[in-house]
Amino acid sequence: MMASMAKEQQELGYRPCVGIMLVNMDGMVFVGQRLDNKVEAWQMPQGGIDEGEDEKTAAFRELGEETGIQPDHVEIIARAKDEHFYDLPPELVGKLWGGKYRGQRQFWFLARFIGKDSDINIQTAEPEFKAWKWATPDSLPEMIVPFKRKLYRDILQEFRALI
Repeated sequence: MMASMAKEQQELGYRPCVGIMLVNMDGMVFVGQRLDNKVEAWQMPQGGIDEGEDEKTAAFRELGEETGIQPDHVEIIARAKDEHFYDLPPELVGKLWGGKYRGQRQFWFLARFIGKDSDINIQTAEPEFKAWKWATPDSLPEMIVPFKRKLYRDILQEFRALI
């Protein structure tokens, strides 16, 4: 039974997504605490790419949907040179995203927040976060759910010199 579940998981594709490492002028990174998670998990803004949407447009849309931050308060600094992938833990496969994906393939952007903290409003039309804060870059991997830690370490390593 476990072997067939693992085989089914391997046959599923990856959901196309974007992620945004948003840093303020002090080099701190925006993280939000997810509403739908029972553990205290914090994450950077991320989300799916809509049909016909390019990655940069999706990144600005997701940032607005999750944080209320408008594009004129953000400057894109860099885009990750490669896509980053992660697999869901087996207990979540089939439960998220309509059961169509085994994980996500993400295009990551590093962006500078040039607004004021008062420009951030997580009480959006469809809130995803119950709290937000600025965190030190090095604390990010320990704040995220365990199955995304390698991804966060890789993103941090790639963008560290630009933060």
